Amino acid sequence: MKFGLIREGKLPPDERVALTPTQCREFMEWWPDVELVVQESEVRRISAEEYIDAGVSVVADVSDCDVLIGVKEVNIEDLIAGKTFLFFSHTYKKQPYNAALLAAILEKKVSLIDYEMLKKPDGNRIIGFGRWAGIVGAYNGLRAWGLREKTFTLPRAIDGKDLDEMISQAKAERLPQSLKIVLTGYGRVGRGAAELLDAVGIRKVDQEAFLSQEFSDGPVYTHLGLSDYNAREDGGEFNRDVFMSDPKGYKSSFLSYACAADIFIAGHFYAQGSPYIISREDFKHPLMRLKVVADISCDIDGPVACTLRPSTVADPVYGYDPENECECSIDTPRSITVMAIDNLPCELPRDASKGFGRDMLDHVIPLLIEGDQDGILAGARETNLDGELCEKFKYLEGYVAGDY
Repeated sequence: MKFGLIREGKLPPDERVALTPTQCREFMEWWPDVELVVQESEVRRISAEEYIDAGVSVVADVSDCDVLIGVKEVNIEDLIAGKTFLFFSHTYKKQPYNAALLAAILEKKVSLIDYEMLKKPDGNRIIGFGRWAGIVGAYNGLRAWGLREKTFTLPRAIDGKDLDEMISQAKAERLPQSLKIVLTGYGRVGRGAAELLDAVGIRKVDQEAFLSQEFSDGPVYTHLGLSDYNAREDGGEFNRDVFMSDPKGYKSSFLSYACAADIFIAGHFYAQGSPYIISREDFKHPLMRLKVVADISCDIDGPVACTLRPSTVADPVYGYDPENECECSIDTPRSITVMAIDNLPCELPRDASKGFGRDMLDHVIPLLIEGDQDGILAGARETNLDGELCEKFKYLEGYVAGDY
């Protein structure tokens, strides 16, 4: 069996990798009978020389590999017929922009294993960049405040060396002593955002204190779980299991936090059918205090109403005019500054690659080489080498045909 680490071809360029040089060396030590090569790339943050120094062959052609491992979607022209690919395909939700990609995968009889569908028996995902999205998203939320208020200028995360440098830069800036931040979500994203806020010295306070007090001795944040910003319409007790299975009968209770916070960092997972967290009408509330929304989740025209479109690393913020419900300049009076970069982990490519590769090496590669006894790979395999959708993903037949 031969594995190939492929170059990233999607634009804008993504500098991440699925395995670092050190992790490739571990791979070769653990499975000496399995060959591993790395495809040449001009866009990786990690150089070819670093792989060569680790004892890994760097090649131009990977067509003789059995398993090809990437990060983001593979360009249609880069798909190799009859091979097994692993990458984030962004197809299982019938995303319109990738229907042609899945059709090409079937036509070329490629077996696709989608990272997003790799799950433990309890349903939790095995692998992902959520922690890094949270870390970089929280940093960009602070950066957005500086851009809006013109009080400080944090550099882009992608222009720095690593996480330690990014934290040092954020700690060096003086945030308003009365700044209040509300953070939603306790998954990988939310915990990553909290990790960044803690690292730069922003104090965590409980919800009651956050809502009832003002602070003058340094910025603070509060961290909300599902039951903190969702409530039953009949006033009954919140039940997480009921909410997760059927959120009907629940409403958002987030408005009080929006009227008490300066920055909202949205790190939650939004399930279809759940109440919108903050609506367009909420943003018109006379006591609305929010000035910056860092929407890490980036659900367009969804639970956070000011998120009208994704932003980019090159152009990270835009304004939202609550009265006219439209995009505007961040200098527009009473506007909300929105940060909605939809590919945040790529701003810390070395750190994010290291974390992702660790999970690959510990939890995914062994299944490919030693066997998939628990059916984890089978549950994430969207297509097979016969050019067919696997049974679990038959619901995508119409999507592939253009019905989405």
